[in-house]
Amino acid sequence: MATETHRFAWRGIEMEAIYVPLKWGLIAHLEIRSLNPPRAPLPITETGYRSHFHQPGTIEALGGDVVAQVVAWLDEEAAKPEWQTHLERSRQYSLF
Repeated sequence: MATETHRFAWRGIEMEAIYVPLKWGLIAHLEIRSLNPPRAPLPITETGYRSHFHQPGTIEALGGDVVAQVVAWLDEEAAKPEWQTHLERSRQYSLF
């Protein structure tokens, strides 16, 4: 199985997802990073980069669309109060 690289936009942030269906012959690996703006915080990572290992076949069992699954993950996490608080704070100026 070949490595897949996907570029897409999520809520105005240019993103890249690199998916390896079988890494080291035993696990699947997904790397997600924000490209523009670089290192932009995301609901799944404060640093703009996330490395995620999971059971092989998980993405394929859910239809195989890496981008759709990453976007669904981001949207799900973005709906949580923690991310909403982050967005609100990032819109306001703070002296501290």
